[in-house]
Amino acid sequence: MSEQKKTTSFQNGLIWFGAGVSIAEILTGTYFAPLGFAKGLAAILIGHIIGCTMFFFSGLIGGRTRKSAMESVKLSFGGRGGLIFAALNVLQLVGWTAIMIYDGAGAVGGIFPGHAWIWCLVIGGLILLWIAIGITNLGPVNQVAMAALFILTIVLCKVIFTKGSVWTVPAKSGLSFGAAIELAVAMPLSWLPLISDYTREADKPFSATLTSTLVYGGVSTWMYIIGMGAALLTGGGDIATIMVKAGLGIAALVIVILSTVTTTFLDAWSAGISTESLWKPGTGKNVALLATVIGMVLAMIFPMDDITDFLYLIGSVFAPMIAVQIADYFILKKADSAGQAWNVRNLIVWAIGFVLYRLLMKVDLPVGSTLPDMAVTMVILLIASPKTKKA
Repeated sequence: MSEQKKTTSFQNGLIWFGAGVSIAEILTGTYFAPLGFAKGLAAILIGHIIGCTMFFFSGLIGGRTRKSAMESVKLSFGGRGGLIFAALNVLQLVGWTAIMIYDGAGAVGGIFPGHAWIWCLVIGGLILLWIAIGITNLGPVNQVAMAALFILTIVLCKVIFTKGSVWTVPAKSGLSFGAAIELAVAMPLSWLPLISDYTREADKPFSATLTSTLVYGGVSTWMYIIGMGAALLTGGGDIATIMVKAGLGIAALVIVILSTVTTTFLDAWSAGISTESLWKPGTGKNVALLATVIGMVLAMIFPMDDITDFLYLIGSVFAPMIAVQIADYFILKKADSAGQAWNVRNLIVWAIGFVLYRLLMKVDLPVGSTLPDMAVTMVILLIASPKTKKA
């Protein structure tokens, strides 16, 4: 069997450009409109700096160890302990697959009226094609798709920020600054259980991880700003209304479909990779195809218009998880629990972090919940860890 082909930093950057250009990112950006442009922009930037810092460290662990995201989790939580997060990750990835297909189909249906289930099938079918092509063979396809998305998103951005003044729309009540930061943190945090699935195949792990982080962080911030600006311009957060008022027509159709496909591909693909940690006989590609089909069915059956609670749930699970991993790998340098079934100490610390996150959500902190939760979780782990004896 030939050796697995390595990915370049450029290819990794291309993958995360596709992840960042997303309807979900734009829709989340619309939630910032009540703050006004200046304050909303500050919350978006601060939140992305926090979230993307965690994103970077997570990807670097996978890149250096050559392990997938969920395999690298076993280094801190044990072979069986890591399966807890693998199972939770598969569930959230199938959920993301369904949400993205639902949002994409709803947006296209709003621009070109028709049956939403037909657009679910179209988008799902393209995702299946993306998976069939495979991550290391996506170069030419992704380059064409990304070029189109890049141009069309610039057009959308130009229309939003030249039609009327979004800079002077007054702030409204309804969203605190701390809650806004948390919404900005939530999206890069939701990608934590995925990035190592791609950096583990990188030819140069540090370079690929840094490139992935900078590209995703920049593009995600851009999408949030577009969403916020569109909501300030139109007075609403409906993506179809935004596209129609922007006068984009067919261009809007291309933006919605391609951005949905390139982002959701990553969710389904990583669902397959995570499942390999749970069930060795299964192949990642086959499970990714199954996850896409399940996502299509769920998108056609259930309404999924508000994802904020879903994002916060992801944060409460994976923020303390990566806090434990960072402290274990980079500070304590004891991330070697894969050979044991359970690392009980680390699992208990994670559970404390999970509960703390849920409690912090009820408090309006200026920096949101993620940063203080991770700081406390890491301190608890450092205190609880036995000191290494000197030789």
